[in-house]
Amino acid sequence: MGGLSIWHWLVVGVLVLLLFGKGRFSDMMGDVAKGIKSFKKGMSEEDEPAHPAPPQPAPRLQQQQPVDPNPDPKLQPMQDDRPHS
Repeated sequence: MGGLSIWHWLVVGVLVLLLFGKGRFSDMMGDVAKGIKSFKKGMSEEDEPAHPAPPQPAPRLQQQQPVDPNPDPKLQPMQDDRPHS
């Protein structure tokens, strides 16, 4: 079983055309070409340097009041009630 000869490829090509039809096959190739073009366009746009706006802090963080670590002076830390060994 050597490589495929030209006759094998011709038979495969005829079967593909019979299964998919001339219209579907050309539509498929057109879609593949459009996909390749959009991929190349996306890659070229990605290479161009973008000028992003300087990041600004979120407005809701500026509007919040500072957090008091212990608003109730009567609160005490929890006591350790584990038995000592």
